[in-house]
Amino acid sequence: MIDILYRDEDVLVVSKPAGIVVHRSEQANDSDVAMMRARDAIGAHVWPVHRLDRQTSGALVFALSEASARSLRAAWDEGQVVKTYVAIVRGQPPEHVTVDYAIPKAEGRERVPAVTEVTRVSCGEYCSLVVARPKTGRYHQIRRHMSHLRHPIANDSNYGTGWFNRQIRADAGLMRLALHAHKIELELGGARREIVAPLPDDLAEALSRLGLQSAEM
Repeated sequence: MIDILYRDEDVLVVSKPAGIVVHRSEQANDSDVAMMRARDAIGAHVWPVHRLDRQTSGALVFALSEASARSLRAAWDEGQVVKTYVAIVRGQPPEHVTVDYAIPKAEGRERVPAVTEVTRVSCGEYCSLVVARPKTGRYHQIRRHMSHLRHPIANDSNYGTGWFNRQIRADAGLMRLALHAHKIELELGGARREIVAPLPDDLAEALSRLGLQSAEM
């Protein structure tokens, strides 16, 4: 099963749970993938137009035709899609900061310009809740940029901190990457629309246990 957030004749937006990949690949030949769940939910073929990491939850867009897929991918490439993520991070980052730090566009590729706007929403004893809006689409961009700020995302096994990840698991009971694609804004059906993926239960519970307020998101 997968929750449907929006559907029209061209586009399907679902709420991807953490723990599954968007589609099968040489690196991830899983039998349970978001693309198949989305196809089964509507009984029609879907085309992926972007991706979320396996452990990232939230709003995921599929096209319902090849023409729609081309149009949506062009919108991504031209910066017409606004994505808003929420994350639990180590320490207390600046109230607002724009990270302009080059990273690979894909694994193993050369570094290219990458920009992410980060806003602190609330602070706890040793962690914070932030909103991140990537202006470019690079490999692990938000995760790499938060690590570059020295405020890595909780439970990030690639770019995080061991003691912090252990503390989050113990105090908040959260066992996966604390990153969620909360909102996506794009042109749909001739109108500009903002689609929201509600916080999943595990992340909402973690925020509550850590004393992090999310009302301003």
